[in-house]
Amino acid sequence: MTDWLTAAEWEAVRLSLRVALWATAVSLPFGIFVAYALARWRFPGREVLNIVVHLPLIMPPVVTGYLLLLTFGTQGPVGGFLDRVFGVTFAFRWTGAALASGVMAFPFLVRAVRLSIEAVDPKLEEAAATLGATRTWIFLTVTLPLIVPGILAGTVLAFAKGMGEFGATITFVSNIPGQTQTIPLAIDLALETPGGGARAARLAVLSVALAALALAVSEWVSRRVAARIGGRDA
Repeated sequence: MTDWLTAAEWEAVRLSLRVALWATAVSLPFGIFVAYALARWRFPGREVLNIVVHLPLIMPPVVTGYLLLLTFGTQGPVGGFLDRVFGVTFAFRWTGAALASGVMAFPFLVRAVRLSIEAVDPKLEEAAATLGATRTWIFLTVTLPLIVPGILAGTVLAFAKGMGEFGATITFVSNIPGQTQTIPLAIDLALETPGGGARAARLAVLSVALAALALAVSEWVSRRVAARIGGRDA
Protein backbone atom coordinates (compact mmCIF):
# COMPACT_ATOMS: atom_id res chain seq x y z
CA MET A 1 0.00 0.00 0.00
CA THR A 2 2.85 2.37 0.85
CA ASP A 3 4.24 1.92 -2.69
CA TRP A 4 1.04 3.27 -4.20
CA LEU A 5 2.07 6.84 -3.39
CA THR A 6 5.50 8.42 -3.34
CA ALA A 7 7.01 9.84 -0.15
CA ALA A 8 6.17 13.37 -1.29
CA GLU A 9 2.55 12.37 -1.97
CA TRP A 10 2.20 10.74 1.44
CA GLU A 11 3.59 13.90 2.98
CA ALA A 12 0.85 15.90 1.24
CA VAL A 13 -1.74 13.48 2.61
CA ARG A 14 -0.37 13.70 6.15
CA LEU A 15 -0.22 17.48 5.95
CA SER A 16 -3.80 17.66 4.65
CA LEU A 17 -5.06 15.55 7.55
CA ARG A 18 -3.08 17.64 10.02
CA VAL A 19 -4.37 20.90 8.60
CA ALA A 20 -8.00 19.74 8.43
CA LEU A 21 -7.96 18.29 11.95
CA TRP A 22 -6.46 21.40 13.51
CA ALA A 23 -8.71 23.73 11.51
CA THR A 24 -11.80 21.79 12.60
CA ALA A 25 -10.77 21.36 16.24
CA VAL A 26 -9.96 25.04 16.74
CA SER A 27 -13.04 26.24 14.83
CA LEU A 28 -15.51 23.96 16.62
CA PRO A 29 -15.96 25.77 19.98
CA PHE A 30 -16.10 29.17 18.26
CA GLY A 31 -18.54 27.81 15.69
CA ILE A 32 -20.88 26.46 18.37
CA PHE A 33 -20.77 29.75 20.28
CA VAL A 34 -21.44 31.88 17.19
CA ALA A 35 -24.21 29.55 16.01
CA TYR A 36 -25.91 29.74 19.40
CA ALA A 37 -25.59 33.53 19.48
CA LEU A 38 -27.12 33.87 16.03
CA ALA A 39 -29.91 31.39 16.79
CA ARG A 40 -30.92 32.50 20.28
CA TRP A 41 -29.67 36.00 21.07
CA ARG A 42 -30.78 39.41 19.86
CA PHE A 43 -28.04 42.05 20.07
CA PRO A 44 -26.77 45.09 18.15
CA GLY A 45 -24.58 43.99 15.26
CA ARG A 46 -26.15 40.54 14.98
CA GLU A 47 -26.79 40.91 11.26
CA VAL A 48 -23.27 42.26 10.75
CA LEU A 49 -21.86 39.19 12.49
CA ASN A 50 -24.02 36.95 10.33
CA ILE A 51 -22.71 38.63 7.17
CA VAL A 52 -19.07 38.43 8.30
CA VAL A 53 -19.41 34.74 9.14
CA HIS A 54 -20.81 33.92 5.71
CA LEU A 55 -18.56 36.19 3.65
CA PRO A 56 -16.07 33.39 2.82
CA LEU A 57 -18.92 31.56 1.08
CA ILE A 58 -19.50 34.33 -1.45
CA MET A 59 -16.10 35.97 -1.78
CA PRO A 60 -13.52 34.48 -4.15
CA PRO A 61 -11.21 32.26 -2.06
CA VAL A 62 -8.22 34.18 -3.43
CA VAL A 63 -9.61 37.37 -1.88
CA THR A 64 -9.99 35.63 1.47
CA GLY A 65 -6.40 34.41 1.24
CA TYR A 66 -5.20 37.89 0.34
CA LEU A 67 -7.03 39.41 3.32
CA LEU A 68 -5.50 36.75 5.57
CA LEU A 69 -2.06 37.63 4.21
CA LEU A 70 -2.63 41.32 4.90
CA THR A 71 -3.88 40.60 8.42
CA PHE A 72 -1.85 37.60 9.57
CA GLY A 73 1.30 38.03 7.47
CA THR A 74 4.49 39.00 9.26
CA GLN A 75 3.91 42.61 8.18
CA GLY A 76 0.22 42.55 9.08
CA PRO A 77 -1.21 44.01 12.31
CA VAL A 78 -2.17 40.67 13.87
CA GLY A 79 0.51 38.49 12.30
CA GLY A 80 3.27 40.98 13.09
CA PHE A 81 2.19 41.18 16.74
CA LEU A 82 2.03 37.40 17.12
CA ASP A 83 5.42 37.01 15.46
CA ARG A 84 7.14 39.63 17.64
CA VAL A 85 5.54 38.73 20.97
CA PHE A 86 4.92 34.99 20.77
CA GLY A 87 7.05 33.87 17.84
CA VAL A 88 3.96 32.50 16.08
CA THR A 89 4.06 32.74 12.28
CA PHE A 90 1.20 31.90 9.95
CA ALA A 91 2.32 33.08 6.52
CA PHE A 92 3.97 30.33 4.46
CA ARG A 93 3.60 27.79 7.30
CA TRP A 94 1.29 24.82 7.81
CA THR A 95 -0.34 26.81 10.62
CA GLY A 96 -1.36 29.36 8.02
CA ALA A 97 -2.87 26.58 5.91
CA ALA A 98 -4.88 25.50 8.96
CA LEU A 99 -6.00 29.09 9.55
CA ALA A 100 -7.09 29.51 5.92
CA SER A 101 -8.93 26.18 5.97
CA GLY A 102 -10.62 27.07 9.25
CA VAL A 103 -11.81 30.42 7.94
CA MET A 104 -13.19 28.88 4.75
CA ALA A 105 -14.87 26.02 6.65
CA PHE A 106 -16.31 28.19 9.43
CA PRO A 107 -19.55 29.17 7.61
CA PHE A 108 -20.40 25.51 6.93
CA LEU A 109 -19.86 24.64 10.58
CA VAL A 110 -21.88 27.57 11.90
CA ARG A 111 -24.78 27.01 9.51
CA ALA A 112 -25.14 23.32 10.35
CA VAL A 113 -25.04 23.94 14.09
CA ARG A 114 -27.34 26.97 13.89
CA LEU A 115 -30.03 25.03 12.01
CA SER A 116 -29.80 22.30 14.63
CA ILE A 117 -30.18 24.81 17.47
CA GLU A 118 -33.16 26.48 15.80
CA ALA A 119 -34.83 23.08 15.56
CA VAL A 120 -34.77 22.72 19.35
CA ASP A 121 -38.06 23.83 20.94
CA PRO A 122 -37.26 26.95 23.05
CA LYS A 123 -39.96 25.84 25.51
CA LEU A 124 -37.63 23.07 26.67
CA GLU A 125 -35.01 25.64 27.58
CA GLU A 126 -37.62 27.89 29.15
CA ALA A 127 -38.87 25.02 31.31
CA ALA A 128 -35.35 24.40 32.58
CA ALA A 129 -34.97 28.13 33.32
CA THR A 130 -38.14 28.16 35.42
CA LEU A 131 -36.58 25.43 37.56
CA GLY A 132 -33.65 27.72 38.34
CA ALA A 133 -31.08 26.41 35.86
CA THR A 134 -28.50 28.89 34.62
CA ARG A 135 -28.09 29.63 30.92
CA THR A 136 -24.85 27.66 30.79
CA TRP A 137 -26.39 24.66 32.56
CA ILE A 138 -29.41 24.76 30.25
CA PHE A 139 -27.15 24.68 27.23
CA LEU A 140 -25.03 21.82 28.57
CA THR A 141 -27.91 19.62 29.77
CA VAL A 142 -30.78 20.48 27.42
CA THR A 143 -29.61 22.08 24.19
CA LEU A 144 -26.24 20.42 23.64
CA PRO A 145 -27.45 16.79 23.76
CA LEU A 146 -30.17 17.61 21.23
CA ILE A 147 -27.86 19.32 18.74
CA VAL A 148 -25.10 16.69 18.72
CA PRO A 149 -26.15 15.38 15.26
CA GLY A 150 -25.94 18.93 13.90
CA ILE A 151 -22.53 19.41 15.49
CA LEU A 152 -21.33 16.17 13.93
CA ALA A 153 -22.65 17.21 10.54
CA GLY A 154 -20.98 20.61 10.81
CA THR A 155 -17.73 19.03 11.96
CA VAL A 156 -17.64 16.70 8.98
CA LEU A 157 -18.44 19.54 6.58
CA ALA A 158 -15.67 21.63 8.13
CA PHE A 159 -13.20 18.76 7.95
CA ALA A 160 -14.07 18.03 4.32
CA LYS A 161 -13.74 21.70 3.42
CA GLY A 162 -10.40 21.82 5.21
CA MET A 163 -9.17 18.82 3.24
CA GLY A 164 -10.25 20.36 -0.05
CA GLU A 165 -9.40 24.04 0.46
CA PHE A 166 -7.24 25.46 -2.33
CA GLY A 167 -7.68 29.14 -3.28
CA ALA A 168 -7.24 30.82 0.10
CA THR A 169 -4.48 28.40 1.09
CA ILE A 170 -2.26 28.87 -1.96
CA THR A 171 -2.68 32.66 -1.76
CA PHE A 172 -1.85 32.85 1.94
CA VAL A 173 0.86 30.19 2.37
CA SER A 174 1.91 29.36 -1.21
CA ASN A 175 2.62 25.78 -2.40
CA ILE A 176 5.70 24.61 -0.51
CA PRO A 177 6.31 20.83 -0.56
CA GLY A 178 6.57 19.40 2.93
CA GLN A 179 5.41 22.61 4.58
CA THR A 180 2.18 23.91 3.04
CA GLN A 181 1.48 21.52 0.15
CA THR A 182 -1.82 19.81 0.92
CA ILE A 183 -3.54 17.34 -1.41
CA PRO A 184 -5.31 19.99 -3.57
CA LEU A 185 -2.06 21.93 -3.97
CA ALA A 186 -0.17 18.73 -4.81
CA ILE A 187 -2.79 17.88 -7.44
CA ASP A 188 -2.49 21.36 -8.93
CA LEU A 189 1.31 21.05 -9.12
CA ALA A 190 1.03 17.58 -10.67
CA LEU A 191 -1.32 18.85 -13.37
CA GLU A 192 1.16 21.60 -14.23
CA THR A 193 4.05 19.12 -14.41
CA PRO A 194 4.62 17.14 -17.62
CA GLY A 195 3.71 13.51 -16.98
CA GLY A 196 2.05 14.34 -13.68
CA GLY A 197 -1.40 13.12 -14.68
CA ALA A 198 -1.01 9.75 -12.95
CA ARG A 199 0.11 11.43 -9.72
CA ALA A 200 -2.85 13.80 -9.83
CA ALA A 201 -5.23 10.88 -10.42
CA ARG A 202 -3.86 8.92 -7.45
CA LEU A 203 -4.21 11.88 -5.12
CA ALA A 204 -7.71 12.64 -6.43
CA VAL A 205 -8.84 9.05 -5.81
CA LEU A 206 -7.43 9.14 -2.28
CA SER A 207 -9.08 12.50 -1.61
CA VAL A 208 -12.48 11.16 -2.68
CA ALA A 209 -11.98 8.04 -0.54
CA LEU A 210 -11.14 10.10 2.55
CA ALA A 211 -14.17 12.36 2.04
CA ALA A 212 -16.47 9.35 1.55
CA LEU A 213 -15.09 7.69 4.68
CA ALA A 214 -15.64 10.84 6.74
CA LEU A 215 -19.24 11.12 5.52
CA ALA A 216 -19.92 7.45 6.23
CA VAL A 217 -18.55 7.69 9.76
CA SER A 218 -20.53 10.87 10.37
CA GLU A 219 -23.75 9.26 9.15
CA TRP A 220 -23.22 6.21 11.34
CA VAL A 221 -22.43 8.26 14.45
CA SER A 222 -25.36 10.62 13.82
CA ARG A 223 -27.78 7.72 13.60
CA ARG A 224 -26.42 6.23 16.81
CA VAL A 225 -26.76 9.54 18.63
CA ALA A 226 -30.24 10.20 17.24
CA ALA A 227 -31.35 6.74 18.32
CA ARG A 228 -30.07 7.29 21.85
CA ILE A 229 -31.75 10.69 22.07
CA GLY A 230 -34.98 9.17 20.82
CA GLY A 231 -34.78 6.43 23.42
CA ARG A 232 -34.42 3.69 20.80
CA ASP A 233 -31.81 0.95 20.73
CA ALA A 234 -29.54 1.59 17.71
